[in-house]
Amino acid sequence: MKLYVAPGPNSYRVRIFMAEKDIELPLVELDYAKREHKSPQFLKLNSLGQVPVLELDDGAVITESVAICRYLEALHPTPALFGSDAVSKGKIEMWNRRMEQEVFATIGNVVMHTNEFFKERVTQVKAFAEAQKCAIPGKWAWLDREMSDGRAYLTGDDFSFADISGMVTLWLSEVFSFEVPPNLANVARWNERLRQRPSWNA
Repeated sequence: MKLYVAPGPNSYRVRIFMAEKDIELPLVELDYAKREHKSPQFLKLNSLGQVPVLELDDGAVITESVAICRYLEALHPTPALFGSDAVSKGKIEMWNRRMEQEVFATIGNVVMHTNEFFKERVTQVKAFAEAQKCAIPGKWAWLDREMSDGRAYLTGDDFSFADISGMVTLWLSEVFSFEVPPNLANVARWNERLRQRPSWNA
């Protein structure tokens, strides 16, 4: 197997997941500046021209970061980052979707609709970007209220894939200067806890 990656949250999500499970795979790092993700050879692997892409030994291809991580979880079930029973699996799926849709997507929409890199991918609407930017503090405030019960991670006491999505959300917010409001003590504790994990730098 080999994993095609490039700088960005979805590649980082898989790399963090692999680090948490101590999985090593050959990496093929694509150069966005050289448009290697749009080369005819790569488009045969993923017609969308996006990373990450996992190419299996038999030539089969899996794209999308969550799908790749689910495949790797099936091969390496411990630790069970997608849950070990019905309740934990449900909660992890719930919180992963909440993190993606409520926080990550809001920040991502600002980036998609303002950054030069994405001008060929979407029709950029500045007013939409501005509205989403204004919504970001409220999204973090919502998460802070949700975590006011004192739990260590998104689903409880155990680190999970939902927290990995949280890690790349925190990374994205930092890179594009959408810092978490400093008065949100619960999110701040969670943020610090995630940054202390060795996988943060994966």
